[in-house]
Amino acid sequence: MFTGLVQAIGRLERSPAGVRVRTDLGPLALGDSVAVDGVCLTVAELLSDGFRADVSAETLGRSTLAERAAAGGWVNLEPALRLVDRLGGHLVSGHVDGLGEITTIQRQPDAWRLEVAWLDPAYGRYVCEKASVALDGISLTVAGCEADGSHFWMAVIPTTWNGTTLAGRRVGERVNLEADLLAKYTERLLRPAGTTAPEATLSSAWLAEHGWG
Repeated sequence: MFTGLVQAIGRLERSPAGVRVRTDLGPLALGDSVAVDGVCLTVAELLSDGFRADVSAETLGRSTLAERAAAGGWVNLEPALRLVDRLGGHLVSGHVDGLGEITTIQRQPDAWRLEVAWLDPAYGRYVCEKASVALDGISLTVAGCEADGSHFWMAVIPTTWNGTTLAGRRVGERVNLEADLLAKYTERLLRPAGTTAPEATLSSAWLAEHGWG
């Protein structure tokens, strides 16, 4: 489990057996869990400048990790929550629900207005005003949303903006989104038998084109 409070920023690169993260996150051990842009990965190898992690096709297909690694992009990092830690953000599992696209970035006097749309609008049912959402592993509060939740916005304070990868994000970029755990568990308990939740994935064509297929 994680809290969505980013502890460090690292650079994600491809590795012959997964991905490599260059970072000064701090002491890590083999088998530790680290949220990489909101995706829970396991430390498979310790390196002098970071760590290596194995990544399954399922994880690549449901997140932006393939895109980030292919470009040597910057990612948000958070080690797993300890039972003695303060829960400063919200409970984050590190399991991406779906992808979103940044539609608006607007500088305001005391914050940045960040607007995001789910690539699969069906995921909007997990979003409501003042709900928590993890965007690329960052715990954020929904300031407002469309009636169906498919498009929502947040007011991001300078501390969060400058201490994460958000300052480098651009309109049109895709991001990993994880909805609040309570919303998903509630839906699961109330969902009629035989129905399932939607899935949002990167196209198999994109993965194959970039050597991930």
